Amino acid sequence: MSNEDRRTFLTQSSITTAAVTAATTLTQLPSAASAAASKQWERVSIPFQDTVFAIDFDSPSHGYIVGARGSFAETNDGGNTWEPRSFSNLDAEEEITYRFQVVSFKDGEGWVLGKPTLLLHTKDGGKNWERIPLSPKLPGEPTGVLATGPNSAEMITSSGAVYTTTNAGRNWKAQVKETIDATLNRVSSSGVSGASYFTGSIVNEQRDTNGAYLAVSSRGNFFLTWEPGQDFWIPHNRGTPRRIQNMGFVRGDIKNGLWMTLNGGKLLVSADSTDLNAEEFPFTEANIKTGGYGITDVAWRDDNEVWAVGGSNTMFVSKDNGKNFVFDKSANDIPGNLYNVKFFKEYGNMGWALGSNGLLLKYKGESA
Repeated sequence: MSNEDRRTFLTQSSITTAAVTAATTLTQLPSAASAAASKQWERVSIPFQDTVFAIDFDSPSHGYIVGARGSFAETNDGGNTWEPRSFSNLDAEEEITYRFQVVSFKDGEGWVLGKPTLLLHTKDGGKNWERIPLSPKLPGEPTGVLATGPNSAEMITSSGAVYTTTNAGRNWKAQVKETIDATLNRVSSSGVSGASYFTGSIVNEQRDTNGAYLAVSSRGNFFLTWEPGQDFWIPHNRGTPRRIQNMGFVRGDIKNGLWMTLNGGKLLVSADSTDLNAEEFPFTEANIKTGGYGITDVAWRDDNEVWAVGGSNTMFVSKDNGKNFVFDKSANDIPGNLYNVKFFKEYGNMGWALGSNGLLLKYKGESA
């Protein structure tokens, strides 16, 4: 069976723990799903039916998507069409065992991160890939990688360790002095609920455009931030009894504030002048009627337009910087769940929404 046939045959999806939690705490469709709702996204056909986990472009026309069960595809026309690809250094039976979760490109140089732990690197736009060995003594599992320049990348693990390389992964330099559990168990964290005697890992690690990180404890009971130059992560209270589903940055920068989604379809947005050393952030709840559907991701398209996606392929848009949201019916008739929404400001602000069952949506705007 060819790689193309193999990918077509694979129909069962794998989804992330956070997305499962968000999608299974649902009740009923939002009442806003009506003929008056907008429809600003359109579905793009891709050559596999598995969950799409990540997308990245290194030019307005050239990009990649990765997903569950070794799914990997490339576009050369701005995402209008996608062709299946495979890694020459992985045989078909081995490739299918991996869940590719992260893809990152910069100026033709790219990195792909898979689970079980697998790190791949290309210097020629994806024509050839090299498998990068990682030490078994690495604290935690690698959960993110970002291409930062020629032979250079940044990697984060589930224990909060941040590393950089300038020689294509041959050596990695630690940017944080100790892991999150070591920090929290060494210093007094009594002011942050759940932080004292912390054991476990972090999830939903996010990086802003300037290198600051945000992460949620695996139990969803507090979150942490780290900025370049800081020796340790700083824990913060969630300020609510509800479990944190996901978090991210307002307009991609920690200085602009944070957003937080909670069990039950709640969305909170913080002020842009928050003290990053404070134990608590002043969050304000957004007016969004999800009908209980969990929100899995949020992204700012510009200073005013904000998109939120979630369980049962629900989509919501705000035109007032995240204060009020209305329903968008672009994926209302498609079964599954949306897990990620992303805009590429450097490439004409094109937008993509990723989900289960091979779902890929492209932003078209009001004319869609």
